Amino acid sequence: MTTDRVKRAFKYRFYPTDAQAAELSRTFGCVRKVYNMALAARTEAWTRQERVNYNQTSAMLTTWKKTEELSYLNGVSSVPLQQTLRHLQVAFTNFFTKRAKYPRFKSKRKSRKSAEYTTSGFRYRDGQLTLAKMSEPLDIRWSRPLPDGASPSTVTVSQDAAGRWFVSLLCEDPTVKSLPVVEAAVAIDVGLTHLLTLSTGEKISNPRHERRERERLVKAQRTLSHKANGSANRSKARRKVAKIYTRIADRRRDGLHKLTSKLVRENQTLVIEDLTVRNMVTNHSLARAISDAAWAEFRGMLEYKATWYGRKVIAVDRWFPSSKLCSKPGCGHLNEKMPLNVRTWTCPCCGATHDRDVNAANNLLAAGLAVSVCGAGVRPQRSSPGGQSATKQKVSRREP
Repeated sequence: MTTDRVKRAFKYRFYPTDAQAAELSRTFGCVRKVYNMALAARTEAWTRQERVNYNQTSAMLTTWKKTEELSYLNGVSSVPLQQTLRHLQVAFTNFFTKRAKYPRFKSKRKSRKSAEYTTSGFRYRDGQLTLAKMSEPLDIRWSRPLPDGASPSTVTVSQDAAGRWFVSLLCEDPTVKSLPVVEAAVAIDVGLTHLLTLSTGEKISNPRHERRERERLVKAQRTLSHKANGSANRSKARRKVAKIYTRIADRRRDGLHKLTSKLVRENQTLVIEDLTVRNMVTNHSLARAISDAAWAEFRGMLEYKATWYGRKVIAVDRWFPSSKLCSKPGCGHLNEKMPLNVRTWTCPCCGATHDRDVNAANNLLAAGLAVSVCGAGVRPQRSSPGGQSATKQKVSRREP
């Protein structure tokens, strides 16, 4: 189901002037400082069994600005500072509702550098964006146009580890509408040898972006390790490593966008498996390969695009034995064991020979359609039940 109005973020790269870069860097630092101070105040109150809300931290910010030690906070726009307090409030709300862990302090070197501006903190006019405390508009590379008549509600400015500057404009996109209803349904089985195996029998190879860049990455990391801490050469070497990582991430994200868009356009119902990727990457033998496959990112893209375009995504319970169950109609034989090194197997009951991944995708499709028709008990469970886990949930030292 999709709504009439979809808010969508349009991200662009821009090139700030020296003055703009200095202003944004100061803003990033002030945002981090305010967030950490507010988190410290709320943590201290939490130890006294007291709760501090957004309004109280906003009052604290006013007090902090009046002190001589923190008077530099007045030199940047107040909008990003207020927004970071709202973000902290959301983080605590998620913690209290048990959707996330306790908020953590922002690190100067590791945390993402970003600042969010609401409508009072920027001016968007005639295709030009000017932020508060700046006299000139940002030099944005408009790689794609905003929707006709779009007016950004929030603007987020960020800088990645490779030093690239980005601006993200959140606005309503009237072009996002439900696609025509089709009869097609597909189940998707994720893996490492093949990134995706569809119930149609189609297999999509795993591009392994990180592995393709591993030699260059190792060389750059080795060079970085030889540089003295705090030196200019170390900063240059760190930037080189970051550029390799960003190239890997950009290629991976681009490929996933193309895959998910194609799947959503062609199918009305999409069935996936509710894998706990966070737990699976604790296996140190497969963590690198699983992270490179980006299963969680793939699922997130699939779900929000399905919501936009009126498609349906069904997540089958992670304990459903999709690999061990014979998918031939009328059989349904369940094997007791199915090691990951077994890629094809023959059913002892009906004699059908199965490709492991295609068989799993077919079983997922049948289970997912049962959910949509009669609400069978294969819906995803957030808490892990007891008993033996399904084969797909196990990870060993051999890549599936």
